[in-house]
Amino acid sequence: MFGPRSSSAARRSLQDAPSDDAFLRQLGYRPQLTRRMGRHGNFAISFSVISVLSGCMTLYGFGLATGGPAVMLWGWIAVGAMVLFVGAGLAEVTSAYPTSGALYYMADRLGGRRWGWYTGWLNLLGLLGAIAGIDYGAAQFAGAFAGLQWGFVPTPRSTFVIFLCILALHAVLNLFGVRLVSVLNSVSVWWHLACVTVIVGALTLVPSHHQSPSFVFGTFVNDTGWSAQWYVVLIGLLLAQYTFSGYDASAHLSEETTGARTNAPRGIMHAIAWSWGAGLLLLAGLTFAIQDYAGTRNSGTGVPPAQIFLDALGTSAAEALLLIVVVAQLFCGNAEVAACSRMIFAFSRDGALPGSRTWRRVDARTGTPRPAVWLSVAVAGVLALPSLYSPTAYGAITAINVIGITPAYAVPIYLRLRHRRAFRPGPWTLGSRGTLVGWIAVLWVAFVTVLFLLPQSYPVTSRSFNYAPVALAAVLLLATVWWYVAGRRSYGPPAHDAVPESPARDDAM
Repeated sequence: MFGPRSSSAARRSLQDAPSDDAFLRQLGYRPQLTRRMGRHGNFAISFSVISVLSGCMTLYGFGLATGGPAVMLWGWIAVGAMVLFVGAGLAEVTSAYPTSGALYYMADRLGGRRWGWYTGWLNLLGLLGAIAGIDYGAAQFAGAFAGLQWGFVPTPRSTFVIFLCILALHAVLNLFGVRLVSVLNSVSVWWHLACVTVIVGALTLVPSHHQSPSFVFGTFVNDTGWSAQWYVVLIGLLLAQYTFSGYDASAHLSEETTGARTNAPRGIMHAIAWSWGAGLLLLAGLTFAIQDYAGTRNSGTGVPPAQIFLDALGTSAAEALLLIVVVAQLFCGNAEVAACSRMIFAFSRDGALPGSRTWRRVDARTGTPRPAVWLSVAVAGVLALPSLYSPTAYGAITAINVIGITPAYAVPIYLRLRHRRAFRPGPWTLGSRGTLVGWIAVLWVAFVTVLFLLPQSYPVTSRSFNYAPVALAAVLLLATVWWYVAGRRSYGPPAHDAVPESPARDDAM
């Protein structure tokens, strides 16, 4: 259903295609980034960003309250299936336009400058929200580990300090170049798969008591304050939809990937498929091993999965599993910073951001957009500030990620459908299946975007308010104002074939 056209046709297309850098010049860009990432590395960055050990684990407590086990498990299966449609539609357009700008460049080429402009701002909001959500979740788990190991008592302020330290770590790691990023992502894949196996294996073999299948797949829990069960089921989908985001990282790193027209689309699809299976095993393993539902929900560690480890395996094993989860989350955040910084670099290269001349600079030695890396972590830190006073801030941060990045996925797919006769696919294409796949993807994205703008708990107060709509409105307002102030004059990807054959790097920038 989601595979590319016949392998023989794909091989003929690749044989006739220009080299990666030559094709990038045809799209209007002079190669500046270092192309050192292969097929596995491209897959690895999206798999690392999706990171079931980040999304599933950090939002597990949210899932226990918003629908409980039934919504978490069946929601994961349903959302994963729909995300495959979105990923396939995006992969096809990525094959035609493999650039660091990714979504906004696709929208610009298929729909015009305004489409590209707003898609870019939405994509940027989602990527920044993802960094904030991933690294803040890692800070929470690190605090829980420190609590078990040394009696540390996490507070909102101390958790935020840990969060800032993690952001700084990821900034420094991303300054060393794409080769280190690629190596870390390759390690991350095996780390994630091994850790899921270890966690599920331990939770299956060690505890003397497990929940029944009817509990895991049939128990509904509503601790949101809302009386309508259907509404609780819908907002409970956030766990899965948040986890299944970030796979556009394969597209953002395409200018650093060899064979980008096929390897970037494959990276998207393989990352979603492997994450779907691994996440289902992880969620099932955790839920079967729950010993005390109320105790898990209200864990003194602040992290419900940590309480499951404690109750089912004991303190020493819980500490060990928490540590490997924290390491996996650190891999995830590092990959997201890489993807976001490439987006900022590309968007600034096309004159879209205030201070674009600074953010588009590339280090001559490492080939890394250093200013873009620092901007990524700085803005992510600001987005997480409400966590200092709001207990529901983390849910809002994850919602920011979903409502920013998910619509940005759908725009290129919608424009490819709208202009399907003019669209020239790359070597990875859905062929005649593209129309059906595309419309399913667009409708699903429209549904979840509206869904995650809604309040998540009742009554709605200043402490429980979902400020994701405020962040979305602020970004759209900023984008509109900046468009009229400077964007309509400064922004614009170059025309096709605008860059002649020339030196492959422009280190003067």
